[in-house]
Amino acid sequence: MKYKISVKHSKTSMAVLSKPAAEPKSGFSPIPVIDISDPESKHALVKACEDFGFFKVINHGVSSELVTVLEHEAVAFFSLPKSEKTQLAGYPFGYGSREIGRNGDVGWVEYLLMNANLDFSSVPFPGIFRNALLEYTTSVRKMTCHVLEMMVDGLGIKPRDTLSKLVSDSNTDSMFRLNHYPPCPLVNKTTNGGKNVIGFGEHTDPQIISVLRSNNTSGLQISLTDGSWISVPSDPSSFFFNVCDSLQVLTNGRFKSVKHRVLANSRKSRVSMIYFAGPSLTQRIAPLICLIDNEEESLYEEFTWSEYKNSADNSRLSDNRLQRFKKKPVNDS
Repeated sequence: MKYKISVKHSKTSMAVLSKPAAEPKSGFSPIPVIDISDPESKHALVKACEDFGFFKVINHGVSSELVTVLEHEAVAFFSLPKSEKTQLAGYPFGYGSREIGRNGDVGWVEYLLMNANLDFSSVPFPGIFRNALLEYTTSVRKMTCHVLEMMVDGLGIKPRDTLSKLVSDSNTDSMFRLNHYPPCPLVNKTTNGGKNVIGFGEHTDPQIISVLRSNNTSGLQISLTDGSWISVPSDPSSFFFNVCDSLQVLTNGRFKSVKHRVLANSRKSRVSMIYFAGPSLTQRIAPLICLIDNEEESLYEEFTWSEYKNSADNSRLSDNRLQRFKKKPVNDS
């Protein structure tokens, strides 16, 4: 399959992080599973956001055939010669390989990053790829709004669209990312000291909520509150949701933005699709008044999404991006 591409050429290459990931600690805590077709799951949903900041969604209503088509098209693109893929290189949107962001982070990954609010007509892909992108992002946005409304129901606040309205209109700054992690020959090799290789370094997502779907290859891990890491079993028929930094602020720290990472696989290729639901650039982010009794209980300074996004873009992956926006205790001098 060939793609008609007319973008300036840019050279990139794949690389392994010089610092391998720490070995996962033993033991496993099950990932919360939320049936979003059941309205009573709203309470389990809130608990999952409080305890993990991460959960798996079933009975989501997104077409499995659509997901299969999009994954097939993504695999076809990533299978192209490097010289063709790099013709789509660009920042912030476009093809990238190895380099993650602008501040020195690298991983065993290549990716496509796109504005999720486009109609994709201007993207130089075959029509079937463009149509699948549009239908997928539309379906996942609808599912995301439903999940956010269930959260609000579980929190017992009104109106029901308190959170969903932040990500539902055409002015929102949402993104869609396709990641490809090729098999890594260095994983667990003696030349690498028997260590893991980082596919995508540990980080939290800055938006409101992110929605992940991947093929049947493991690698994703989340960090627990005690600092240990657990692996997320792959499940290509379900979606995984991350609480992001902005949602942690909106809930005044009640929901936890989860730190996560991806380890490379020695034998199998991993393809993931992530929808990052963000607000409009001018949207002001602050703890919801209905969740605090008075302004003094607010843990965070108010900021616009544009301000926080710029701050995140100028940080390293593993930085605590919210630290800058935390309020100092009243008795601090």
